[in-house]
Amino acid sequence: MPDCDAKTGSAREDFCRFLAACYYQPDPVFSEEKMFASMLNAACQIHPELEMLTSRLGAAFAAEGLDCLLVDYTRLFLGPTQARAKPYGSIWLDGQETVMGDSTMAVLEIYESGGFEVAGDFHELPDHIAAELEFLYLTIYRENEAHRNDTPEAFAANAALRKRFLDEHLGRWVKPFTAAISASASCAFYRDLAQLTRRFIAMEADRFKVE
Repeated sequence: MPDCDAKTGSAREDFCRFLAACYYQPDPVFSEEKMFASMLNAACQIHPELEMLTSRLGAAFAAEGLDCLLVDYTRLFLGPTQARAKPYGSIWLDGQETVMGDSTMAVLEIYESGGFEVAGDFHELPDHIAAELEFLYLTIYRENEAHRNDTPEAFAANAALRKRFLDEHLGRWVKPFTAAISASASCAFYRDLAQLTRRFIAMEADRFKVE
């Protein structure tokens, strides 16, 4: 079992969970619960580049009015007519403007193999970017748990699942998706979120080069 820095592992868990939350509708609770401060603390434990980008993200959220963020969120991800950056893997992987395609079925199979179920109160499709980031969080959490418990078989199984998920799904569509956000966002917050998402996923994929 490879060496694993416990602080970095825990920080990766937290960062991924906060990143997923950023793809929900913007809410004052983000500031009230100091989410970006917590996200920045996690980023500091992972990599200086993530620290810089996360600091910029939190500043952008504070600077933008909530109304502007809500308008941009709707225009990018919801519509009302044609969302500029549809947050579903099937849009980017299946090559057509439809959801619940073959790639959605494939990611559901990956979820099932990892014992992950989409919560009943999650009112989105299973390949929504937030759901996929939450699944990535779960794989990181379980790797860290296996390391803490000194169970190399469980560690290897979860590392393999994370690699499969990134290779076959999230890692394949995150670049065009975040490029669409960057090209269409009016708010700096969403442009920064796109860059941060792309960089974090790339770092997770790069871990396999040394594991």
